[in-house]
Amino acid sequence: MTAPSLLAADIGNSHTVLGLVRGSEVVAHWRVATVESRTADEWAVLIRGLLGPREEEVEGIVVCSTVPSVLQAFRTMLTDHFGGVSSVVVEPGVRTGVPVLTDNPREVGTDRIVNALAAATRYGGPAVVVDFGGTATTFDVVNSQGQYVGGAISPGIEISLEALERRGAQLRMVELRRPRTVIARNTVEALQSGMVFGVASQVDGIVSRMITELGVDEAEVSVIATGYLAPLVYDECGCFTAHDPWLTLRGLELVYARNR
Repeated sequence: MTAPSLLAADIGNSHTVLGLVRGSEVVAHWRVATVESRTADEWAVLIRGLLGPREEEVEGIVVCSTVPSVLQAFRTMLTDHFGGVSSVVVEPGVRTGVPVLTDNPREVGTDRIVNALAAATRYGGPAVVVDFGGTATTFDVVNSQGQYVGGAISPGIEISLEALERRGAQLRMVELRRPRTVIARNTVEALQSGMVFGVASQVDGIVSRMITELGVDEAEVSVIATGYLAPLVYDECGCFTAHDPWLTLRGLELVYARNR
């Protein structure tokens, strides 16, 4: 008999990542577009279609979201279609075990707190998590006591490229990939160079400044890359100590275990 699994959902502005997590290991995963107009019934049909026979394995569901309208549809779906399954929605008041030392803890995205929890649990503090999403690249900092002390947000790689395409009369959308050289010899590779190497330099610079502000030795800090665009720039950065593509899903499993 197959061991029970947890269905974890990370609802982002551009994409929603779904995964079956079992003992901190992601045994199946999917990434779908986050569509704000999608109804609770449509989400249920989509998720059941992705799960197939694996739906019988699901013993619990845990969700975090940066899109309030989609989260509302998810809540309705959990009630109407998965009412017999234990569920946890990560929001203010839900136990994470991560003290949030910001001016207004309620402003911090739940996905960022979940990342901080996973980083502190899996790698220890101090740690910096860089999450490469399409809409935003986020930087989150955990101190040596496992406390979330703050972070930074910059435009995501995809949204930056889209802005260039919209505002530049002679620019166009290009494939996001590493160009042959930094000094490009055509427009396509010039855009790719700016995106890939520009973001890599930005990440190295911000992480370095964060470590300096923490007042600790660089060798003591775990710097973890996550998010679906991380592979694009991971090898171009010098700051990373680990690439953990399922950090958020693993953090969601930890939150579920604390609140079940």
